[in-house]
Amino acid sequence: MNGFKQQEVWFCNAVVLLDDMMVVCVFVKMKVLMKRGNAVGRVQVCEFGAVMGDVGKRWFAGIVVNGEQSALQKHVAFFDRNKDGIVYPSETFQGFRAIGCGVILSTVASLFINMGLSSCTGKKAFPRFPIYVENIHKAKHGSDSGVYDTQGRFVPSKFEDIFCKHAHSNKDSLTSQELNEMLKANRTPKDRAGSLASWTEWKVLFFLCKDKNGLLQKDTVRAVYDGSLFEKMEKERATRRKN
Repeated sequence: MNGFKQQEVWFCNAVVLLDDMMVVCVFVKMKVLMKRGNAVGRVQVCEFGAVMGDVGKRWFAGIVVNGEQSALQKHVAFFDRNKDGIVYPSETFQGFRAIGCGVILSTVASLFINMGLSSCTGKKAFPRFPIYVENIHKAKHGSDSGVYDTQGRFVPSKFEDIFCKHAHSNKDSLTSQELNEMLKANRTPKDRAGSLASWTEWKVLFFLCKDKNGLLQKDTVRAVYDGSLFEKMEKERATRRKN
């Protein structure tokens, strides 16, 4: 057929969550008819077993880059509380509460983030404002540090630039003044939306994660980019509540 080509693709057809660490994903093999890069039809070829364990859970959350989630996907996946690949405002709220944010900040953040990013990651935003983890790279805003590339992958050289260029007092940390300097340097002319997003992200991070000396440590910033900091904060908060 002129202009058409056929491609075989595996889709996740069903997911069974066994416990916090174990998941079963049932896959379906499809023959997809493509035209100009868009799928115009599909035919099921076969159904195949399962992938078990944490690998399966991470796949279902949206692994698209070389079989692994990108750093940006990992960053966002923390807020995907039920691990279905979609983050709704209620889940963003729960995620912020889990890392110790108050009700007001969590509410504002959930509305600001989901209303701002939803339409970039999926076709239907209103009224539920979902954020699709696998498409989060499409919501990348301007006036940022460039640590995430256009596919949401972590760029080590850009991360190092943050501290090489702006950490004057201590090479491995940022003061509030140095943070402001970085935000100003990253600002793109006439990009008010991107500038506001960057300012909000970094100021909230500084507010939550500065140490007792008022410094934002390099290791802390690094852990933000793949979401591991959020998991650590949630565990620490849960431990404090038990004690």
